[in-house]
Amino acid sequence: MQLSFSFIIPVYNRPNEIEELLQSFSKLKFSGDYEIVIVEDGSTDSSELVVKNYNSLLNISYYFKENSGPGDSRNFGMEKAKGNYFIILDSDCILPEQYLNEVIRNLKHNYVDCFGGPDAAHASFSNLQKAINFSMTSFITTGGIRGNKKSVNKFQPRSFNMGLSKKAFQSTGGFGRVHPGEDPDLSIRLWDLGFETAFFENAYVYHKRRISWSKFYTQVNKFGMVRPILNKWHPQTKKITYWFPTLFVLSIVFSIIISFLEIKLPLYCILGYYGLAFSLALIKTKNIVVAFQSLIAITIQFFGYGIGFLKSTFYLSILNRNPEAQFPKLFFKHK
Repeated sequence: MQLSFSFIIPVYNRPNEIEELLQSFSKLKFSGDYEIVIVEDGSTDSSELVVKNYNSLLNISYYFKENSGPGDSRNFGMEKAKGNYFIILDSDCILPEQYLNEVIRNLKHNYVDCFGGPDAAHASFSNLQKAINFSMTSFITTGGIRGNKKSVNKFQPRSFNMGLSKKAFQSTGGFGRVHPGEDPDLSIRLWDLGFETAFFENAYVYHKRRISWSKFYTQVNKFGMVRPILNKWHPQTKKITYWFPTLFVLSIVFSIIISFLEIKLPLYCILGYYGLAFSLALIKTKNIVVAFQSLIAITIQFFGYGIGFLKSTFYLSILNRNPEAQFPKLFFKHK
């Protein structure tokens, strides 16, 4: 099958991000044709003028629709796209020059109807962005339980950097209304239909998360709340590893309490973990400030995710509540 690519990019009030992303498209080392579909999801700060500035350089289709969330906007974009293979990006991503060549190389070697690639921190990113990137991607944090090419479990692509064939989109109907969590939900439904997913290690993007500590906590807290919902919908995908952040939080609390009883070993183990994290962050980023901030990011990530996971598990598994009724802010309404 001859592949024709359509990039699907939802955007909400982020024209500056679209500017950076389109600039990176203009620098791609790729001689073939591809289409860029930008879906403005009810923004009040429009990206339309930015898009018009690149119309002469890139093949761009621009659509404006009412706000209905990123999943529905991606579905809208895929319905409008002309290609037969979609590459879904977040608006806060920047593409390295070789990105599309790496995607094509991987698909020729190992064709799958859905792939995911990693994210990396660009040298121009702030220390905070680099620290959060380390926390989100390191194998010693929750980045290590998402799955990868060496994982014994199937990889669940994330929609900041995700490929999906037109056939797979039409078979599944695309993304659901839950957010976050719409991407692993789609991956699981693809598996149920017999489609394969894969991790393309070299097809990475620079993920420029524009975020503060408080926003990061909110984000990972939602991730934690969504996972028990996915477990309820897809019980065959439950894994003990999803409990690790919650157990880590409880371990910290327990270690501090028993340290007052002169039982120090558990606390020393926790401190040892942080020492390892600091060393790995320092080796990776070569920046001592980022290494220290990575410890803050890891703590926020584990506490945010762990508390969200425990809260959601209590309401869904113990009280048997309906997910959408209990957590309405995690679900978008279709327009």
